[in-house]
Amino acid sequence: MSETMIWPSFRYDDAHAAIRFLIDAFGFERVAVYESGDRVDHAELRWPLGGGVMLGSAAREDSSIAGLPPGTGSVYVVTDDVDGLFERACAAGAPVVREPSDEPYGRGFTVRDPEGVFWSFGTYAGSGS
Repeated sequence: MSETMIWPSFRYDDAHAAIRFLIDAFGFERVAVYESGDRVDHAELRWPLGGGVMLGSAAREDSSIAGLPPGTGSVYVVTDDVDGLFERACAAGAPVVREPSDEPYGRGFTVRDPEGVFWSFGTYAGSGS
């Protein structure tokens, strides 16, 4: 396999709300959501440019990441529309950590989701690209 795929995983106290937020604020695409009542056992959200994230409810104690506190973590996502995505995230209520700025490696910004996960988006796609 020549392409490496990385799928960060997160736990949320309200996984259903997190799914809605990630779709509305950032444009992730819902691929799969497996539920048991109000609990999300596993959800897969894809990023339009490749890869994605997995998440579930903190109430699921048999998860391989059960020791990870809900709402923690940080992820960087490549986008070709930094400013448009920043506006979309702000319109959805994402708290701003760092406004869009230009760095030697590209343009980007950082916001948080409602449970506190840091989401950075930028044009930097790795030194090999």
